[in-house]
Amino acid sequence: MNSIAKAIKISDKVYWVGAVDWTIRDFHGYRTSRGTTYNAYLIMADKITLIDTVKAPFRDELLSRISSVVNPSEIDYIVSNHAEMDHSGCLPQIIDIVKPEKVFASTMGQKNLEAQLGIGSRITPVKTGDSLSLGNMNLSFIETKMLHWPDSMFTYLKEEQILFSQDAFGMHLAVDKLFDDENVWDVLEEEGEKYFGNILMPYSNLIIKLLDDVGKMNLPIKLVATDHGPIWRTHIGKILELYRKWSEHKPVPRAIVVYDTMWNSTAIMANAVGEGLRETGVEFKILPLSVSHRSDVATEILKSSAIIVGSPTMNNNIFPTIADVLTYLKGLRPSNMIGASFSSYGWSGESLPQMNEYLKSMNVELASEGVRAKYVPSETDLKACFELGKLVGDKLRAKIQ
Repeated sequence: MNSIAKAIKISDKVYWVGAVDWTIRDFHGYRTSRGTTYNAYLIMADKITLIDTVKAPFRDELLSRISSVVNPSEIDYIVSNHAEMDHSGCLPQIIDIVKPEKVFASTMGQKNLEAQLGIGSRITPVKTGDSLSLGNMNLSFIETKMLHWPDSMFTYLKEEQILFSQDAFGMHLAVDKLFDDENVWDVLEEEGEKYFGNILMPYSNLIIKLLDDVGKMNLPIKLVATDHGPIWRTHIGKILELYRKWSEHKPVPRAIVVYDTMWNSTAIMANAVGEGLRETGVEFKILPLSVSHRSDVATEILKSSAIIVGSPTMNNNIFPTIADVLTYLKGLRPSNMIGASFSSYGWSGESLPQMNEYLKSMNVELASEGVRAKYVPSETDLKACFELGKLVGDKLRAKIQ
């Protein structure tokens, strides 16, 4: 086992014992251009407790960090806040090595860990309101179902005022400095926004309720210890405010134009749509999928209130990259959006109604049935694209007023 990796003390009795993944660039379809961390925490109470584990390939790094503080066999309890494999992948092996008295997870966590790893019989289930004495310290549990898995929960360490928040308030960001104030705020906001847009957006209504419920608990919180990215200690209020803002997704004067093209016709149309948006004073961003990833589009959706999609027709269908991004966005369920479509075609032209159906399935309010151009768009076609952008911009401004 590699014995170089050391634990990092984050409070009087708590250590970070996680792993840093500098190489990952794709997290189930989400581009992680800055890597990530798999955070785990060791509480040095009378009953020594490990909060979460790490992705399976990083087991030895976890054990090395634990061993720099205490022999892993001295751990009494393990708490699994989230059963996803990047946090539970090595849990069965850690249980075998540590041989803890008990392992705790939510009721759904017990079921998920059984289904994934066959260890449900070794799990003691807990629910919201349950507490656990560590002798000289105390843990309490808050179920956060579907944020973002059915098993998800928070664990709160009363004496150190630490909220272990699993994936909530986290981000995919590999860091050499553990705390938020040791990193550049603009990077934290950018990656936090990207994480919310690609992971948590579908659960926005649940997040608002959770923020309200946790607020009513009046828990004093010094640290929010996430499962990915830095630990919050200075900007806790700011990240909570951003989560509420992102969850509410109130209308703003901003649109995105997403397109791909075969022979540049759809690209020409996209630029004309952009000019129409410009005419209304609405801020906009054009995202050609030849250079934009689906996760970039999801991030831009989070800070926009209109989406205009363009595609050529290929084999009687929308272009594959457009189908990919629309399928991805449909699963993320953005709210309060208006939109439209435009397309180019040669001899059929099915892409326009297909894009409209996608947008309708996402509950996007269609501003019009869209614009379709045969082969190279004519001046008339480009004028129609300009008017489409202007129409969406005007409707967006009217919606905000």
